[in-house]
Amino acid sequence: MTRRTIDEVLAQARARLRRLSPAQAYDRVRGGAVLVDIRPSEQRAREGHVEGAVPGALVVERNVLEWRFDPTSDARLPEAQGYDVEVIVLCSEGYTSSLAAACLQDLGLSRATDVDGGFVAWVAAGLPSRPPG
Repeated sequence: MTRRTIDEVLAQARARLRRLSPAQAYDRVRGGAVLVDIRPSEQRAREGHVEGAVPGALVVERNVLEWRFDPTSDARLPEAQGYDVEVIVLCSEGYTSSLAAACLQDLGLSRATDVDGGFVAWVAAGLPSRPPG
């Protein structure tokens, strides 16, 4: 069994991603990419959210992400029409989203990536969001 630290796992995941700045992600979403917020409901309530502020943005909590975007899954979302869909994963600070995007790539979604700096960077960039609550 190979043992690695979480920092090593994260670095390996990020090495295969083309991570996007918040502004790049927003441009891609306006061009048809799917922005997916994977933060738990408590965190979205505390920090704010993109659902309803960014057209087409989805909330898919981390524990079901792969099932919702696997084009062969009975639990897939309508947006999961194939392996070429561009999925941009958003978490709070850009750590969990990197791991999640790498998992989507493992399923064959080669265009999956994440937002560098997460929702915190998104808000700091002045991009559309809804306030906490």
